[in-house]
Amino acid sequence: MSSAFESPRRDFRGDIIEPGSAGYESASRSMLVSGSPAYVLRPASVADVQAGVRFAVSTGLVLSVRGGGHGFAGFGTNDGGVVLDLGELASVEIIDKERHLVRIGGGATWGQVADALAPHGLAISAGDTRTVGVGGLTLTGGIGWKVRKYGLALDNVVAAEVVTANGELLRASAAENPELFWALRGGGGNFGIVTAFEFVAHPTTDVFFGTITFPASEAATVLQGWADYLRSAPEELTSIVDLANPFAGGSDAPVEIQVAFDGDDPELAARVLDPIRRLGTVVGDDVVFKPYADVLVDFAPPPPGIQLVTRSAFVDTASVPGVLRILSEVGASASAPKISVRSVGGAVSRLPDDATAYAHRQAELMFVTTTVGPPPAIETARPALEAIWVRLAPHVSGAYANFLASATEEDVAAIYPPRTYQRLAAVKRQYDPGNLFSRNHNIRPL
Repeated sequence: MSSAFESPRRDFRGDIIEPGSAGYESASRSMLVSGSPAYVLRPASVADVQAGVRFAVSTGLVLSVRGGGHGFAGFGTNDGGVVLDLGELASVEIIDKERHLVRIGGGATWGQVADALAPHGLAISAGDTRTVGVGGLTLTGGIGWKVRKYGLALDNVVAAEVVTANGELLRASAAENPELFWALRGGGGNFGIVTAFEFVAHPTTDVFFGTITFPASEAATVLQGWADYLRSAPEELTSIVDLANPFAGGSDAPVEIQVAFDGDDPELAARVLDPIRRLGTVVGDDVVFKPYADVLVDFAPPPPGIQLVTRSAFVDTASVPGVLRILSEVGASASAPKISVRSVGGAVSRLPDDATAYAHRQAELMFVTTTVGPPPAIETARPALEAIWVRLAPHVSGAYANFLASATEEDVAAIYPPRTYQRLAAVKRQYDPGNLFSRNHNIRPL
């Protein structure tokens, strides 16, 4: 243990991992990005989180906060600084059975949450991957498999416990520190470290889930038909379309429509899903009735030296035909990135844009391009990718922070429209005037 940590050690009871320590190599990296921090701290309590924050402030070292560590931009690690890894703060507890109120530790993953709630017939709509952290996903949105019926993950948060930049523990809710509560729901990790969330879960049954597959040659008609149908489909249906998957043939890869129907009535499910099956020539259909917890998938990190570059945007109703036409044309090209298009709307759009710091509620679709490969291949592909986004620019807006591999000023401006950003900057000035929490899509103090 280095002398720099001898004094804070009195207050920090969790694990301290330094270069040369056992386990440092794995502890120093996030899921997708390598780092070389001076300290990786694993708090065993909220008091440890407070001690870790005070240590970072006192030393002036850059601070990264890690929940699940899935962030494409690599915010969960750094070089030469402090990483607070919240993985030990992962409890999931039902604190009010009648209200379905659930308290979740800031270091929990969505797989842990789904497994804990399943025996009680409860669920929270959040993401699609078991190992993704509750904190990172929720603080910037949470577009999951029940998003059209129950909204974003952050829409189901009713309170949060937050350690701020001065080491103070605050409670944020509609009644306590309401402006901080507003900012946490969409503003990312800019305002403090959430050590616990309180969510309202919903009763759930098993769900009908799977993939309906069509030939690549039918991408244009299938995409447009899918979007037209989702506009009026029951909100129990949430869906994602994938095309140009490089691991399934690239431009020749089939069009895969993933569907999740939230209900246990097979006849109703068939009526809701059959219009999708009629969109084209079905070459695969593996939709089955399964527990909601089993819908979430495991994530296998890419091999060393392989990068994932993601970029996202939102599409309003008027722009849907033009954007889908461009995406289907791009998907047919030899240099296409993987393209995923997600349906939103429904419960998300029933709140005004300023209800939370997530400001893209009226979008009909959110889509993502993903380029995969070693750094030289990524650089080679970059001009073609930029050309795609130049074509798309007149028809799209904003960005979804959870699917961005970069954190430029342009990215931040896309995530947060001017009025949202100004309000967030005022909250930042109150709770983090020194910008301690800067490893994120950063809001600078006003």
